[in-house]
Amino acid sequence: MGKFLERHFTLIFFLPAAILSILLIIYPMLYGVYISFFDTNLVNKWNFIGLKNYTGLLSNTAFCNSLVVNLKFILIVVAGHFMIGTMLATILNKNIKGRVFFRCILMLPWLIPEVVFAVLFKWILNPQYGIINFSLIDMGLLSDTVSWLGNVNLALPVVAAICIIKGYPFVMIMVLSALQTVPEEIYEAAQVDGCSDMKAFWRITVPSILPVLTVAFILDTVNWFKHYTMVNILTGGGPANSTSLVSVTIYKTAFGSFKFGVAGAMAVIVFFICYLMSWIYRRLTDEKD
Repeated sequence: MGKFLERHFTLIFFLPAAILSILLIIYPMLYGVYISFFDTNLVNKWNFIGLKNYTGLLSNTAFCNSLVVNLKFILIVVAGHFMIGTMLATILNKNIKGRVFFRCILMLPWLIPEVVFAVLFKWILNPQYGIINFSLIDMGLLSDTVSWLGNVNLALPVVAAICIIKGYPFVMIMVLSALQTVPEEIYEAAQVDGCSDMKAFWRITVPSILPVLTVAFILDTVNWFKHYTMVNILTGGGPANSTSLVSVTIYKTAFGSFKFGVAGAMAVIVFFICYLMSWIYRRLTDEKD
């Protein structure tokens, strides 16, 4: 028994994680692929229809619209995360007074649960008693209240802004950890050669931390592409489906219309889109290296 444990020590410790991965990740994924080939209610209706759920998505207006909304959402959110996260990481990497305090404070949005964060901003932006409307009217910047989450033109940018505030600490901490691995001697040599701070950033900092930036970019894009919780709490996909991300559309299709087969096909397509994005980013990075 002792020899068996010694030989299979790694396997024994790996087994619980493997079992949990199979039960919580691999099995649900395979089951989702399986039901995408059926017209089913998951109880007593199992009509095999092959690829009809997939071909039907080509003319599914709600799904096509959600892909367009998702693209806009991702472009705004990921760009915001990297702009704010990189800027703050660069500042926090310098020897400034109270650096540890500011690091803790700036990490708070990431530590707050998404449900709490979304409900908090829903109160703040409420058109009747929200503090944003009250403050802007008090300062004379608004003459009347604005329904920030109920306006077709404002809902998506506002939701994206809230998601930027929630998610920028992830990029900030990734970039900050990468910046601390860049030797100071390189910057000192560049300064002696007359290199400005901006040139040093683009020619020294960015190439040095590019692998970390790539990983952060892939993880951040995939994570927010399939995001559901905050958007559903803030707007539920409205108004007029202007914030209906793919995840929200899948949920409504499955648990609102009870079209589980169609929802399964949507989920499979989203999986391949996320995988394709990850593959493209990795290929581009390999070529850059």
